Amino acid sequence: MPRGELRIYLGAAPGVGKTYAMLEEAHRRAERGTDVVIGFVETHGRAHTAAMIGDLEQVPRRTITYRGTEFPEMDLDAVLARRPEVAVVDELAHTNVPGSRNEKRWQDIQELLDAGITVLSTVNVQHLESVNDVVAQITGTIQRETVPDEAVRVAEQVELVDMTPEALRRRMAHGNIYRPDRIDAALGNYFRVGNLTALRELALLWLADKVDDQLDAYRAQQGISDTWEARERVVVALTGGPEGATLIRRAARIAARSKGADLLAVHVARSDGLAGADPAQLARQRVLVESLGGTYHHVLGTDIPAALLDFARGVNATQLVLGASRRGRFAQLLSRGVGVTTAALSGPIDVHLVTHPEAGRGRRTAGVPAALSRRRRLFGFALAGLGMPLLTLLLRVLPELSLTNDILLFLAGVVGVALVGGLWPALVAALGSSLLLNWFFTPPFRTLTIAEGDNLLALGVFVGVAVAVSWVVDVAARRTREAARASADAQTLATVAGGVLRGERPLPALLDRLRETFGLRAVSVLELSAEAEGRPDRARDEGAWRVVASVGDRPAGSPSAGETAVPVDERLTVVLSGRRLEAADRRIVEAFAAQAAVALKQERLAEEAATARPLAEADRMRTALLAAVSHDLRTPLASAKAAVSSLRSPDVEFDADDRTELLATAEESLDRLARLVANLLDMSRLQAGVLGVTTTAIGLEDAVPRALDDLGAPAADVATDLPADLPAAQADPGLLERVLVNIVANALRHSPPGQPPTITASAHGGQVELRVIDTGPGIPADQWEHVFLPFQRLGDRDNTTGVGLGLALSRGLAEAMGGSITPETTPGGGLTMVLRLPAAQPVRSEGAQG
Repeated sequence: MPRGELRIYLGAAPGVGKTYAMLEEAHRRAERGTDVVIGFVETHGRAHTAAMIGDLEQVPRRTITYRGTEFPEMDLDAVLARRPEVAVVDELAHTNVPGSRNEKRWQDIQELLDAGITVLSTVNVQHLESVNDVVAQITGTIQRETVPDEAVRVAEQVELVDMTPEALRRRMAHGNIYRPDRIDAALGNYFRVGNLTALRELALLWLADKVDDQLDAYRAQQGISDTWEARERVVVALTGGPEGATLIRRAARIAARSKGADLLAVHVARSDGLAGADPAQLARQRVLVESLGGTYHHVLGTDIPAALLDFARGVNATQLVLGASRRGRFAQLLSRGVGVTTAALSGPIDVHLVTHPEAGRGRRTAGVPAALSRRRRLFGFALAGLGMPLLTLLLRVLPELSLTNDILLFLAGVVGVALVGGLWPALVAALGSSLLLNWFFTPPFRTLTIAEGDNLLALGVFVGVAVAVSWVVDVAARRTREAARASADAQTLATVAGGVLRGERPLPALLDRLRETFGLRAVSVLELSAEAEGRPDRARDEGAWRVVASVGDRPAGSPSAGETAVPVDERLTVVLSGRRLEAADRRIVEAFAAQAAVALKQERLAEEAATARPLAEADRMRTALLAAVSHDLRTPLASAKAAVSSLRSPDVEFDADDRTELLATAEESLDRLARLVANLLDMSRLQAGVLGVTTTAIGLEDAVPRALDDLGAPAADVATDLPADLPAAQADPGLLERVLVNIVANALRHSPPGQPPTITASAHGGQVELRVIDTGPGIPADQWEHVFLPFQRLGDRDNTTGVGLGLALSRGLAEAMGGSITPETTPGGGLTMVLRLPAAQPVRSEGAQG
């Protein structure tokens, strides 16, 4: 059975018209004779969307009961049994009610697709898992309903339903998105122009990435290797030389000229892994690339230009940046070099050959170490000096052999010397052997004259073979040593990287692993003081340095106090104590030093962020407190002052009823003021961590009436349903009463006239749950966490709207007692606040044995 196709309508925010566009497509398909049904469409009370459903067939929804409340959900089995050609299923990221077959609606859609049913669905960009944290940072709202990006990327079609922020806000103001009582709050919070603009850009960029993936897939299917300049991609080739930083910055400037261009850096290493660039230079260049918003790539290849162009074509690069050759003029005469060869073979890719201070100066390479140890080379020279004469003496006393046999025996001796001592001892042995052969075994004897041409040829071949064999043996020994060294370096880097990744603090882990790897006594990172910077005379003083990180015993306090000092930059130096390292080890230590500098920078940034966070929070709280004082305190103060001033006025005579009403107004205003001040003080104690909490067993049947009494007449009609067998809760009586007062007051404020809140309670799993249920306008699920942030009534708005300090304080007090407060949607509309507290005694489940 062929799998159904998925078409998704992507929007930047609620209200852009995703569901409307989806229903339009459903009508178009139905008019063409396609069997279309609606599995689930959420209109959110929008008349235009509801009218758009029209005569489309709707599969009846399934009702699921959860915690005594009924919730409508899509009937997946009914849709599968109906087997339409196309099913319309709204809100891809929706979380199903517990008890459903699948946890998420996108999983329901996967079953429909597997059954061969084409699905039309919708999703907002804030619900995509990859951008969820970015959306929370931008809007301040945490989206709890998310969908994996892959579930959207697999869609055959993703259509962006776009609308400018200004047009969307006009739709909101006209009441086409939310109910009138929620418009002002939405426009002032989530639907701000800045938020909508950022969300729109996120949606466009995410869709652009999907389109880019589709383009790559099409090119791969069609076998297209030519570059399509759909988006600028600048690739910079790095050799690990000192010119790398110049090339990276030049490539970054080229990429910056095109909006949305990608920057990629690539280093092509030899596939044998025996010769490579300076790892310290590459480490620093990688950090530079990533700091400029680019990505770093490492590929293998024996033919550098071919490997470089293969990578560039593979990423659909449009421009390639290379450095001018560092080789000398004579070397450039012999070979065109990587840059010129790459430019000649690049085809449609633009190649930039960038000059730099190192161009034409030749490659400065470290001295090549000998292939064999000094002992083996000395032994080879001794063998050549003694072995060849001994072989000559042996051949003189043995029965006479032909010249061919003599040459073969001497060749064997030269090969033996090459195996033992390498190239130079073998060359000495070859030269000596040729002279001995000529003197003792080639007629005329005891002269260096060769009478026959065949003997001359034989000696020439002998010398050539001896030199060739010696060279091969030396190269093989050198390669073996380089391979062993490369393997050891790679293992060391892998070990250090693993230790850093597993450690909680990267810098100490890096230094400690470095100390263990090279058997050092101590490793320290030193920083030059600001006073000594730029002054070489002061930099030599021990007092000019300070230890910013160290491991081991007696770390060095200055570069001169250790055996090896590895400068990282102008201010940082890594000093090793315990033993002096070989030159080959220093390259690896330089790579570690570069990583240590990055780790130190990250630690300092984390410390600065940790230091700035409390200051920013304090500033935010101070600003919010001023706003709260200017609004929440102003009304009760003004009311109380007006009432008292009226009573004290000598110009007006009040009768008993008027005086009673004015006194009641003053008392009510002062009560509100007292509650607000108490809330402010408790919130400050909570954030300072000095709020005293003393929990004890308390029955909700005692705590709830006291809270209702504190609220006075407005709470007289609140209905309560507290079971007689409800266990006691473990809580602080005073704090619990404050929590209940704030929650019930909030419910009263938002309940419609004549429909007071209801309070119910139950016990589940060792917890006592108390629900305060109202049937007011409710709060969208994506705004639930927002209501618990303190001081939300900012701006010049009426104090009776929005959510203020009460819920934030209530959650803090509940958590201080070991409980929690979470919102739920009231069936039929409204909001239910659920207060969960630990039960004072274990709650026996139904059917438990006594």
